[in-house]
Amino acid sequence: MPVSPALDAYMGDRWAPPSSSSGARVPGFEHFAGRRARLAARFPGERLVVPAGELKVRSNDCDYRFRPHSAYAWLTGLTTEDQPGHVLVIEPDGDAVLYVRPRSPRSDGRGEFFRDRRYGEFWVGRRPDLDEAAHLTGIRCAHLDDYAPATTARRADRDPELATALSELRLVKDAWEIGEIQLAVDHTTVGFEDVVRALPTALAHRRGERWIEGVFNLRARAEGNGTGYDTIAAAGAHACVLHWIRNDGPLDRDQLLLVDAGVETDSLYCADITRTLPLSGRFSPVQRQVYDLVLAAQDAGIAALKPGASFRDFHRACSAVLAEGLHDWGVLRVSPEESLRADSGLHRRYSLCSSGHMLGLDLHDCAQARADQYLDGVLEEGQVLTVEPGLYLQPDDETLPWELRGIGVRIEDDLVITSEGARLMSSALPREATAVENWMGDLLG
Repeated sequence: MPVSPALDAYMGDRWAPPSSSSGARVPGFEHFAGRRARLAARFPGERLVVPAGELKVRSNDCDYRFRPHSAYAWLTGLTTEDQPGHVLVIEPDGDAVLYVRPRSPRSDGRGEFFRDRRYGEFWVGRRPDLDEAAHLTGIRCAHLDDYAPATTARRADRDPELATALSELRLVKDAWEIGEIQLAVDHTTVGFEDVVRALPTALAHRRGERWIEGVFNLRARAEGNGTGYDTIAAAGAHACVLHWIRNDGPLDRDQLLLVDAGVETDSLYCADITRTLPLSGRFSPVQRQVYDLVLAAQDAGIAALKPGASFRDFHRACSAVLAEGLHDWGVLRVSPEESLRADSGLHRRYSLCSSGHMLGLDLHDCAQARADQYLDGVLEEGQVLTVEPGLYLQPDDETLPWELRGIGVRIEDDLVITSEGARLMSSALPREATAVENWMGDLLG
C-alpha cells in the first residue's frame, strides 16, 4: 500500500538509539585472515572478487532462503541470511575490503527499514552497521553502494582459475573445520534416531517417505542451518533411484527404507550419511544378502584410506568386492577381473555411481579442483570424504532373479584422513546388519 507523507514522517521519528554491539566475532575468526592471504598469494598483484550471491525468486515476490556462496563463507566466516549482494574484494596488495549493505538509519528520509520488503529491517530483521561488521569479521568494511566493479578483476563466480584455486585450498581441512563437520555428523546421528522413532507413524501415513523427510529436516533446522542437501527417503524400489527426492511414496513393512541425509551447521559445514533400514525391524534373508555385500564393499573401501593412497583406491576396492559378489550370485556373467577392466565395467549396471567424494562446506566439496589435485591425486591428512558403495537392483531388470529386483542398498559414512589411516566420524551409527536391527529395536522399545 502507498505510504502517506504523514505516515512516512511518523515512521522516521522517536526511535530509541540502536543497541550497542555484543562485540562477537564470527566462529573460527582466527582462521579467515590466513585463508585470504593464501588465496592472494596464488594471484599476486591481482584483484579478486568473491560475491556472497544474490537472492533468487521462488515464486512471485517470495525468495528462496538465502545461503551465501561457500567460497565467500570460507573467506569471511559470514554464513547468515543477511548477506545477499555482499562482496569480498581482495585488492592487488592483499588488503581485503568487505562491501556490505549496513543497517538503514531510521531517519534518513528513505524509510528503507520499513519500506523495503527484501532488505528492510522490519521485513527481514536487523543487519549490522559498518563498524559492527568490521569487528565481527576483522575485515575493513565499506558500504555496498561504494563498490565499483573492476573490469580486470577475477570473480569467483565467473573465473574458472579462481574457482579452481578456491576448491584446491579447501581440500585439506583445518582442525576447526573438522570439528564443525563432526558437529554436523553428531546432529545427523540424532536425526537418524528421530527417523527410527518416527517409523510407526510414517508406516501408517500414505506418504510415509515424506513424513520421514520432515522428521529429519526438523532436527536439521532445529540444530543447524538446515539440511546440507535435499533429504532422500526412498522406500522399496525408490531406493534404486540414486537421487530420489520426491519422497511421496508409502512405506511397506516388508521393504527397506534408504535414508540419505545430512545436517548443515550454522557455519555451513555438512554431513552426508546413508543408512538402509528394514521397515519390519529385521532384514529378510535376501535383504541381508544384499546388505552384507554392500557392507563388505564399504569395509574394503574404508581400509584403503590412508595418506598417500590414490583418491581412486577406495572406489576400486569397493568395486572389486561388489563385482566379486555379483559374480558369486550368478548375476554378473563375466569374471570380476574382466568386469573391472576400464573397457568393460559391466558390474556398474548394478552400482552405477562413484563410491564417495570430498565433504565440507559443499556436499560434493572442492568440485572445481583439478583432476591431479583431487580425482587423480593422493589423499592427505585432514581431508574429509565419504565412502558410500551401493547396489541398485532395478525392479524391471531382467538380468536379475525375481527375489533381487527392486532392492536398493547404500551405506554411507563420513571419514577424516589421519596420520594412521582414517577416522570414522559417523561411528555412532551402526553399520553391521545385526547391530542395525538391535539399534532399531532399542529405539522403538
